[in-house]
Amino acid sequence: MTRQIAGALLLLFSLKVFAEPIETISNSTSTVTTTGKTTTTVKSPPPSAVSPAINISNSDLCTVGVAGAVQTQILGISAGSTVRDLNCERLKNAKTLYDMGMKVAAVSVMCQDKRVFNAMMMAGTPCPYEGKIGDDAGALWAANPDKQPSVIEKEKAISDKQEGFIAGGIMAILLGIAL
Repeated sequence: MTRQIAGALLLLFSLKVFAEPIETISNSTSTVTTTGKTTTTVKSPPPSAVSPAINISNSDLCTVGVAGAVQTQILGISAGSTVRDLNCERLKNAKTLYDMGMKVAAVSVMCQDKRVFNAMMMAGTPCPYEGKIGDDAGALWAANPDKQPSVIEKEKAISDKQEGFIAGGIMAILLGIAL
């Protein structure tokens, strides 16, 4: 019976220990002082300069689209333009005139190209000159060499170079500002 009482007391004490939670309270205060130099580097991509879209998908146009863009962290520049293809225009005009039955006019349009002009002269069939054809046209071309396409194209080439130089200079200045 003492065993039973001892077991009952042991059981009673053990239930009390397991029934109540153990609580621990601790308070702490800490102070941290840090002295130093910090550097923060933020790496982000620059905003984009987007070239203008130039739609030249129509096959009946004699133009070529040209576009470009330059972007720095500070400034972005974009530009675009179309460039006329004069030989393409010449071919289309000559074909249209020929289709309308105006064969001499079509040949005259083609003769504005110095390569065609020279080929016609070498073939013995000079290009038409102010309504004259054949030997009469050949004599007039010989009397007026300044009207031949090679001279006219040289003057146009000089003008095109000047325009290209000006456009290139403007882009170089803008690029210099951007950098």
